[in-house]
Amino acid sequence: MTQIIQATDTKQRILNAAEKLFAQHGLAATSLRAITAEAGVNLASVNYHFRSKEELIRAIYRRRLEPINQRRLEMLDQAEREAAPKPAPLEKILDALLDPLLEAKGSDAGAGVQVLLGRVYAEPGGIAVQMLKEQMAEAGQRFGAALHRALPKLSRAELAWRMHFVIGALAHTLVAGKLLEYISGGECSADDTEYAHRNMIAFALAGLNAPPLKTTAPARKVKS
Repeated sequence: MTQIIQATDTKQRILNAAEKLFAQHGLAATSLRAITAEAGVNLASVNYHFRSKEELIRAIYRRRLEPINQRRLEMLDQAEREAAPKPAPLEKILDALLDPLLEAKGSDAGAGVQVLLGRVYAEPGGIAVQMLKEQMAEAGQRFGAALHRALPKLSRAELAWRMHFVIGALAHTLVAGKLLEYISGGECSADDTEYAHRNMIAFALAGLNAPPLKTTAPARKVKS
């Protein structure tokens, strides 16, 4: 039992140290040697628990995003059950998508998510994008299908654009909340989770419910 506890403690120390250094220096610039020094463990411990730096990064994304996505899917399941056989209401879908992340914002988990999302924007061509795609695969499919049922008049391309803007607003609120304090002269704070939720839902509903564009999105050019 003692060995299990020690192994678990060592694993968490490595994860916490890696997350801290990733926030300070980025994923690519942080070496395993720096992580082991921060965690106070040897390289063999990292290899034992994670096998590689990529697997360590994957474990960090999984630790922070899996609980949030699980809660998202639970809320979406409930909304769809209550609405069946009709599509779930758009507001309920957005609640399920946005609430778990906003609720986590002030916690250790929320701080970790901010770090991981920040890496996606700071290192757009790096491994962060791959990890985010992996963790969002199931939730992305489920929410995409629910949104298509709720907004049948929108083409897939137009819905994709609008959700791109909604997700961007969410990420911006999580990562760059201090900017809100600046542009509001200190009157608003992104740490006000309830008010952030109400404003974001209103914003998202207005954007998603806007009439379809009269022109279709141009076909994407395939690179040869």
